[in-house]
Amino acid sequence: MNYRHGYHAGSYTDVVKHVVLTALITSLAKKETPFCYIDTHAGRGYYDLYSNSAQKTNEFKGGIEKIIQAANPPSLIKTYLHCVHEVNNKLTQSGYSSLRYYPGSPMIARMLARAHERIIACELHPEEYQALKTTFANDKQVAVHHQDGFQGLKAFLPPHERRGLVLIDPPYEDPDEFTRIAHALPAALKRWETGMYAIWYPIKEKYQVERFYKTLTTTIQKPILAIELTIYPDLPNHLNGCGMVVINPPWQLDATLNDTLPWAWNALTINNQGGYSAFMLPELLK
Repeated sequence: MNYRHGYHAGSYTDVVKHVVLTALITSLAKKETPFCYIDTHAGRGYYDLYSNSAQKTNEFKGGIEKIIQAANPPSLIKTYLHCVHEVNNKLTQSGYSSLRYYPGSPMIARMLARAHERIIACELHPEEYQALKTTFANDKQVAVHHQDGFQGLKAFLPPHERRGLVLIDPPYEDPDEFTRIAHALPAALKRWETGMYAIWYPIKEKYQVERFYKTLTTTIQKPILAIELTIYPDLPNHLNGCGMVVINPPWQLDATLNDTLPWAWNALTINNQGGYSAFMLPELLK
């Protein structure tokens, strides 16, 4: 309960997470039937990059600021940047050149959703919850809940829509967070097996991520796409990058990301360190 995302808003890890989120929601919107988006750890909706917390770390300078300044963005990046610019245009009324506010995942989902879609946002931190509730106070498409996100998986699955996406993005304050996610997913899939599930995670220790992959492939009999982007070499006890796994990925998501990741990595990397990849995890061994 000590985690406040304002210190990390707009960081390169946010960029990776939100570019993949944009790809997933854009894919869902290709069909006319409505979808439901569930955010288990929603945060406050959007973040002020002029705030003391954001200015203290300046992580956005190594993330969204680099992306805005980079030339020739691919189509997926343009869609993502449109969400960022629209939030700033609406809140600052100073045009698209301004970068003061950064949208969180529920805000990006709301901007990409259509009029007949629903968004369910869970947030346990009391101050972040109140900010999130204020952000969407008059929006009938968004339901905000002061609730633990993992409890939300039990409470809100399955939604009455047959299609949709669950984003799981905990703060990883608990060293057992990977285990908690791995245990929660099979039960969630049992409730809603047709839904897509996207799980963001930090890449600090390679063995920890590989163990997470192994657990997923031995407990889940669904297609799983892993996306990784690092901007540092494999340094011990260091945030070298981040990743996302997508269960039930949409068709051609890997191709879309493989077209986008080289550009994103080139914009974000420090001295050409790290790397990127998008690959399917091995199927369950029988």
